[in-house]
Amino acid sequence: MMTKLLSPSVLAITATFTLVLPLFYLWFTLLSPWGYTRPAHLLDVEPGEHQVFVYGTLRSPIVRRLVIGEWVESEPARLSGYRKTGLDLEPDQGRSVEGETFTVSRPELLRLDRYERLGIRYERVSIELTDGSQAWVYQRLERP
Repeated sequence: MMTKLLSPSVLAITATFTLVLPLFYLWFTLLSPWGYTRPAHLLDVEPGEHQVFVYGTLRSPIVRRLVIGEWVESEPARLSGYRKTGLDLEPDQGRSVEGETFTVSRPELLRLDRYERLGIRYERVSIELTDGSQAWVYQRLERP
């Protein structure tokens, strides 16, 4: 029994959809302004610079570039009194979480809020880092 081979154009179309559709989905849901509506109860972001502590995907310079729209330099940082559990931070006095800090403007912080689904998946809280500085940290919201 012979199997029929697909034509090169069918293979090209299939490959394109296999690559493009997941990328479009990620862009639409994580990066575009249309996939997220900021909940009305959240306070507006103050103008100026904001220090952010990250401990997950935003440690990658490429992810930061895609989310923020700029190359943002980071510095190593540590958050004492917490441990990383999956995608979240949990209080734990004997532990610490390694991460990075960087400084962003108000519009860039709003892009980070959109990426983290502020008010839907995460909340942004100000926490004191091990070095005594304050930084915004995204923590998972309680699940019902």
